[in-house]
Amino acid sequence: MSTLNEVADGVWVRQSGWMWTNSIVVRGDDGLIVVDPGITGAELDALADDVAALGIPVVAGFSTHPHWDHLLWHPRLGDVPRYATAENAALAAVAQDRARAMAAESAEGVPLELVALVQPLPSDDDANPLPGALIVHNAHAVGHAAILLADRGVLLAGDMLSDIMIPLFDPRQDDQLGAYETALAQLDEVIDTVDVAIPGHGAVAPTNAEATARLAADKDYINALRRGDEPADARLGPHAEWLDGPHRSNVERARG
Repeated sequence: MSTLNEVADGVWVRQSGWMWTNSIVVRGDDGLIVVDPGITGAELDALADDVAALGIPVVAGFSTHPHWDHLLWHPRLGDVPRYATAENAALAAVAQDRARAMAAESAEGVPLELVALVQPLPSDDDANPLPGALIVHNAHAVGHAAILLADRGVLLAGDMLSDIMIPLFDPRQDDQLGAYETALAQLDEVIDTVDVAIPGHGAVAPTNAEATARLAADKDYINALRRGDEPADARLGPHAEWLDGPHRSNVERARG
């Protein structure tokens, strides 16, 4: 089982056995912010052990986007505010029952009563616990947010810039190609400042060269779909049959 590893100053990552999902812990001015914790109840309990060992209080949680595996929590992480973008919070409230049902089906032992209890970040900067800047877009999911910790050269990318996962479209939106193009352009504006990129699923990109290569791979995939071509993407192939269905769906939606 994975442990909590410090990948940059005051930034720790613990990877789940489920879909290589990354739980992220960030040290802020007043304490720790836990981002997208998961996945199973046992892993959340182990994450809480690791966090407690840091000896720093948890002051908040954050959800990067409104998919069930990014809306989890554990009581041992604390009864603290759990934040999201306004769009994420609104969608999570509407889809709370569905998110809990999906968590029950896929993640044994998850405290279901704590799934999807997120609220919009406060508009007052003094009340905002995040030590970085949000990059908000609608690729992959409406209300998706990356967090740029500029002082540490770290990008918390949410479900972008993965070494194992191609761009995945949100069926609630008609123009996911456009949403991805906008999001990737936003990330392109800051990628030169990034030394470490942490995706929602997959390995941490430990260098700027790797983070830049991941961004280029996502761009190439989207550009190929825009042209009507079959993407030549190393993340696809016999080693990743689980992506065949989502990829074919992306192709059909891009052509539609």
